[in-house]
Formats: sequence, C-alpha cells, structure tokens
Amino acid sequence: MSTTVRAPAKINLHLGVGPLGEDGFHPLATLYQAVGLYDDVTVSDQLEWSVHLRGDGRIDLAEVPADDDNIALRAGRALAAHHGLDRAAKVEIRKGIPVAGGMAGGSADAAATLVALDRLWDLQTPDDELLRLAAGLGSDVPFALLGGTAVGSGHGELVTPVADNGSWWWVVVENDAGLATPGVYRAFDELHAGRDVPAPEIPAALHDALLDGDVERLARLLRNDLQEPALRLRPELGATFDDALAAGAHAALLSGSGPSVLLLCGDRHQAEAVDAELAERGHRRTSVVPAPVAGAHVVEYV
Repeated sequence: MSTTVRAPAKINLHLGVGPLGEDGFHPLATLYQAVGLYDDVTVSDQLEWSVHLRGDGRIDLAEVPADDDNIALRAGRALAAHHGLDRAAKVEIRKGIPVAGGMAGGSADAAATLVALDRLWDLQTPDDELLRLAAGLGSDVPFALLGGTAVGSGHGELVTPVADNGSWWWVVVENDAGLATPGVYRAFDELHAGRDVPAPEIPAALHDALLDGDVERLARLLRNDLQEPALRLRPELGATFDDALAAGAHAALLSGSGPSVLLLCGDRHQAEAVDAELAERGHRRTSVVPAPVAGAHVVEYV
C-alpha cells in the first residue's frame, strides 16, 4: 500500500522581523498564504527509512538532501517515535516547489510526510498533536499542514487561520541560484546593527484588504523585512523587480528570504499577460499560481 499527499508552497504577504533574541532566533509576525505550487510525497512501508527525489526537469535537486538530513525523513521518524512505533517507510518526493527559493519546499515535504504516514498507518493523530510535531521540525511546517491564509507568530510556527475573501493570482519568478536563509538573517542583523528593532506586528489594514478582496490595497500593504538585506546580498535581483513592474504587476515582493520574486496580479488573465511579458524580457523560470490553496492533503491512497 502507498499514500500520496500534496503540500503547497508558502509566501509571506507580510514578514515582520524582530530583534535577535538570546535564543539565537528572531521573533516574527508573518501573514502566510499558500499558493498553487506543490510537492507530492508518496510513502510506502519498508524495513528501513529511505528518501527518493524526483523533479520535473526545471527543479535542481542537487541541494536537497537524499539521506537522513532530509526533513521528510525526520518528520517520518518523529511521527513513528510519537506513537512508539518501530516502523519505517520509503519516502518519494516529487518536487515542484523551487529549492532554496524562499517558498518552504522542505517544510511542505515534512508536512506531507506527516499526513501521508498518518493515513498509511491509520494512526488518526489529532490535529493539535500533528501541529506540535510539525513545529518541532521547522517554523514553516505547521502552516504547510494548514494552508489557506494564516497569521504566524513566535518564530512563525504558531499559526492561526484568518479570513481571506480574495481570489489572488501571482506570478512566481524563480532564480537559478538559491539564497541561504541564515545568511539573509545575518545581513538583516548587520543592516540594523546599533539600531532599535521594534517588535513585529501585522497591520490591521492588511486583514481588511484580505476581507475585501482588494488587490490594489493589498499591493500597497505587502512587506518583507528580509527583502532589503537579501537584495544587498544579491543586487542583481533588483532587475527582476524592475521587469515585474514594467510588465504591469500590481506589486513585486521577495518570497521569504528569497531569491524567488512574487508578482501580485489582479486576475488570471493579467497574471498570464505579465508572465508572457517576463518571458519576452528573458525570464524563463516562471509560474502563474492561484492563492489561497489547501494545505497538505491526500491525493492518492492505494
């Protein structure tokens, strides 16, 4: 028997970063949204744990661990340990989410593995327990379980769904070279050295824009505190922002710690037009995606 679970990429409509704490982490106030780029994870019983990676030809798998360091394997082992099980599985990951692109593809894999093994082994783990396991794996894993649109607090791992009446369309512009999250946070600290960094919070106006489905208001309110330090590390990304706005997008935003760039559009027709214009400008790795979409969910059980 096997189970396949699909989990989405995430974006941050707002990513507020607080001062570096004594624990070595930054407090975050973020507004997550799940978008229609996916990884599929298939699990089946096996005597020993293993992970197998597959791409669609445009995803570079070289940076994805294919051993015990893979977060999907860590998720599987955590679930088995939680239930006191001496079991193992083969974990097959078909990547569709950019690797090291600031869209939490690894977190999606971990969330999908938790759901897939829970179904395969008929564990019926309560949602709150799955969320606790997810939070122990990484800050973005709980949201990959939840999907939709949600506020993330703490280090991003405490998620609360929020009302979102919009039907949003984004163009995702990928980059050939990844951008390591720790390096972007170091650049953030260097940028703010000697300055007070306020506690992060999400503006109420952003919730109002989601409730009203107002794309122009949402475009004005998008924010990512990691964008400036990331652009200092990779200034060539500025050209992508320039091309995006010239192509007619309502707004351009760095996805998480980058380097993927997100272009907010008014509807699917506009998104496809912006995508075509970007192709004319030499951008070949782009995707038109809807949002919000569901979190990790079963697509096949055989």
